Amino acid sequence: MRVAMHQPHYLPWLGLVDKIDRSDLFIVLDHVQYERKGWQNRNYVASKNGPVLLTVPVIQQSRDERVMDKVIDNTQSWREKHRRTIAEHGYREAPFWDDFGDSILEIYGREWHRLSDIAMATTRFVLESFDITTPTVLASELGEFPGQKSELLAQLSAKVGATTMLSGDGARGYVDEGIFQRYGIGVEWQNFQHPEYPQHTVKKGEFLPRMAALDLLLNVGPAGVDLLREARSRGQSAG
Repeated sequence: MRVAMHQPHYLPWLGLVDKIDRSDLFIVLDHVQYERKGWQNRNYVASKNGPVLLTVPVIQQSRDERVMDKVIDNTQSWREKHRRTIAEHGYREAPFWDDFGDSILEIYGREWHRLSDIAMATTRFVLESFDITTPTVLASELGEFPGQKSELLAQLSAKVGATTMLSGDGARGYVDEGIFQRYGIGVEWQNFQHPEYPQHTVKKGEFLPRMAALDLLLNVGPAGVDLLREARSRGQSAG
């Protein structure tokens, strides 16, 4: 069984969606330390004027806060800003806005207290829209694990009965494959290949990479997942 793991991310990008799609089980690392100035609470969407970074404001308390405990700063009117950016300045004219726009706006019509909750809501919405059915489990629901870094990931993999962990290429510098071998678990590298597709906000022949996965969904629709898989296959063939 192939398992993948990642922290909760608000408006996940296609690299994370690809990793989940390629796995038999996805573990959400909600119990790890929150990364300041990271990507857990923000991502880019496309607008008529180019990429816009949408950030969920959070209350800064202890540096040791876990992602699952991170509280949103609702004194700021971030929900209205995100809603207007996505709908009015970004995607209302996109080919598939009529199919998914109401569901997206419904997310911003709800009040959110914890970052992990809206991160998981935006992730589930994207996965369901692309008909990606990989089961998901929260690491905090699997028990207590004494390990750190590679040891922790290996322990989680063993807990769910995985034989392989699929890891993003950005982790090559700190994932210790020897530790996984001790647990009888192999490490597979994602080698993510970003697909290109028509984007209604940019000129013909141009492309904005690394947008939130909403960009692919609203421009191409549910079939966008096929482009993701085709790009993956081409990358594997080239390798």
